Amino acid sequence: MYTKDGENYFIVDSHVHFWDGSPANQANRYGKGFIECFYDYSRNLSPQEWVWPLEKFEKYTEADLMHDLFEIGYVDKAIFQPTYLTDFFVNGFNTTEQDGVVAQRHPDKFIVNGSWDPRDGEAGLDRLEQLAQRWGLRGVKLYTAEWKGQSKGWKLTDDWSYRYLEKCRQLGIRNIHIHKGPTIYPLNRDAFDVADVDDVATAFPDLNFIIEHVGLPRLEDFCWIATQEPNVYGGLAVVMPFIHTRPRYFARVLGELLYWLDENRLTFASDYAIWSPTWLVEKFVDFQIPQDMQDEYGQLTTDIKKKILGLNAAALYDIPVPEEARVSPEPADSGEAVGSAPAVPA
Repeated sequence: MYTKDGENYFIVDSHVHFWDGSPANQANRYGKGFIECFYDYSRNLSPQEWVWPLEKFEKYTEADLMHDLFEIGYVDKAIFQPTYLTDFFVNGFNTTEQDGVVAQRHPDKFIVNGSWDPRDGEAGLDRLEQLAQRWGLRGVKLYTAEWKGQSKGWKLTDDWSYRYLEKCRQLGIRNIHIHKGPTIYPLNRDAFDVADVDDVATAFPDLNFIIEHVGLPRLEDFCWIATQEPNVYGGLAVVMPFIHTRPRYFARVLGELLYWLDENRLTFASDYAIWSPTWLVEKFVDFQIPQDMQDEYGQLTTDIKKKILGLNAAALYDIPVPEEARVSPEPADSGEAVGSAPAVPA
């Protein structure tokens, strides 16, 4: 938990990894290019003192993970989001199985999410059920841009995708995290497009679709979809580090998200180990929308920051929140701190 100026912030880091991008695990030049692209994001958007050597970034230890998240990172609960990439990495880049080994040793610290790929057909449905039974899955992470043989991506609206989403419904997996963000080498830009979110969110209103990286750079498309679909959430991985390098850009992105989605549908994420939660949490708690932008975007209240940093993800995953870190009750006639999206015509 993070405490500042007498306020307690319960921190749920909703997007973390324990990956192996080392040369020994790289299956080809694509694996090498992928981890180096991650590294470029890390060093270009981080304060210099938080940049690791490439060798550590490629493969860090469990001790590093625990120290950075829970000893100095203020995190109360972290959610593992797997990214298999078995075409690029011999043993996979970051699998549910790898994450699960760590979570078993620290059951009070982690939630383990699974994954599926509709191109795996019937066999993949069976495997999803096995994962759900083994780890008590409450969420999955989907990577629509992942390569598989000759295929360089898939869409949420593919026929088999609907079968997997129905399987999630049957298994009680309610949180569907979907990577929709900046292009990562060598994956294709078009496979990250957010357009396919709209249809599945309508078709499965009882599932929560957490769009990781909020579709950047397709922010406007994402916001127009999310304002019509109340079960669409925005995951702030990749958005958060702009608080350091581009604070006005960060203010604009966050302001747009708060306008269209409101503060109850945004979740904090460090995307560890691309970035560390320590400096992200500290800077976000201290951050305020610049004065000359507040007429349009309003101000960030302490309660908004608490919701984003942990309470919203806690609600999605039924994580208990200590009384001292909850938000204050809102008066019935209270005004809004930020703008609200207009009603969408029927």
